[in-house]
Amino acid sequence: MKALYLFLAVIFLIFALLQLNDPDPLLWISIYGYASILFVMAFFGYSIRILTLAGITGYLIGVVIMIPDLIRWLRMGAPSITGSMHAETPYIELTREFFGLVICLLAMLFLLFRGKKIRQ
Repeated sequence: MKALYLFLAVIFLIFALLQLNDPDPLLWISIYGYASILFVMAFFGYSIRILTLAGITGYLIGVVIMIPDLIRWLRMGAPSITGSMHAETPYIELTREFFGLVICLLAMLFLLFRGKKIRQ
């Protein structure tokens, strides 16, 4: 399990670093960086439940706020959001951000339920 925690910590760190060219880099570096830090803590055997719950709450709020953007994208027929790394239209950036938050939320839920096996 430790290898998985380390792998996810590195993945979220990479996600954070990829945000350097984002229109709002500090926000997204913080979002992905938070997940990375919690996986580093899990790697070292620490799980602070309140931090995991705070992450779940924050990511869930972000997902809910961005649901209208997801619906707008779906109504457009779900055009590709993977073509270019530069978001030419707002729906590309907003849809990618929505799915990024969903990934973070799922990661926090994983930590919450796996965290019971980590020393508290």
